[in-house]
Amino acid sequence: MQEHKELPACPVETTLMLIGSKWKVLILRDLMPGTKRFGELKRSIGNVSQKVLTAQLRDMEEKGLVNRKVYPEVPPKVEYSLTELGRSLKPILDAMQEWGNGYKEMNHSLF
Repeated sequence: MQEHKELPACPVETTLMLIGSKWKVLILRDLMPGTKRFGELKRSIGNVSQKVLTAQLRDMEEKGLVNRKVYPEVPPKVEYSLTELGRSLKPILDAMQEWGNGYKEMNHSLF
């Protein structure tokens, strides 16, 4: 079991520690509707390497945000889903989507 580091005093920093990478936020977004296999995640996220996606998923699993289920098949079938803790991040993702939409509307001429 991984040794637990002390959490930052600042709750915003704690949240960023858990989901502070672009890939983790996109993984959360893509798992919110339900379970996905690794290949489905890789396709839906886009320009992420297999190595990086694997590392991000492992870290999220260690932190209790993602469930990984391996089926004893050949080749092995692996599915990922959000834990209850992972699903509890939905309001944060919803707020990010709302803010992003507003920003795009206000600044559409910049793009």
